[in-house]
Amino acid sequence: MANKKSLALTKEQYENLIGSMRKGGNTFRANDRIATALVLEANLGLRIGDILKLRLQDIVLDGGRYRLDITEEKTQKKRIFTVPQPIYQYLRVYCIDHDIKTDQTIFPITERTIQKYLAKVTSELGYPNIGTHSFRKFFATEIYVNNNYNIILVQQLLQHSSAAITQRYIGISSKELEDALAGHIELL
Repeated sequence: MANKKSLALTKEQYENLIGSMRKGGNTFRANDRIATALVLEANLGLRIGDILKLRLQDIVLDGGRYRLDITEEKTQKKRIFTVPQPIYQYLRVYCIDHDIKTDQTIFPITERTIQKYLAKVTSELGYPNIGTHSFRKFFATEIYVNNNYNIILVQQLLQHSSAAITQRYIGISSKELEDALAGHIELL
């Protein structure tokens, strides 16, 4: 189960974390595998458990687009969605560079391994309350902000049962709602 206290990453934190994972730090070695898995979570919005089960052959060319057809591990909901071509190419290059065949699991590691590694990185960088789920929350928040605050779009992408759950998930608090209302007064 996801840690409900994990925060969504800021864009700066996301870039710092991935950059640090790729080059290494004082208390951890560089780890491109974990960095790439988390980049996918931040760009596809899948949970880390679903990312870890991926094989390149799971992404199929369907007409002029790439499609991923999975059953989510946590919810057992079927999910079919388009994988943008740049993400597919990014993943394909990663597999070629690491000699991973199309039918092999791309990330043969455990969720716990990623959590432990991420804890070392976030500790060194001074980022509290960041976990693997923070990358999914980053995805949700970025989609929300970059699509005119369309909560229904984010709800559908995350497959949440209600917009209220999605609002809590991305951290839209009552104060933010009140501030938005107060900033929109147009009395004549």
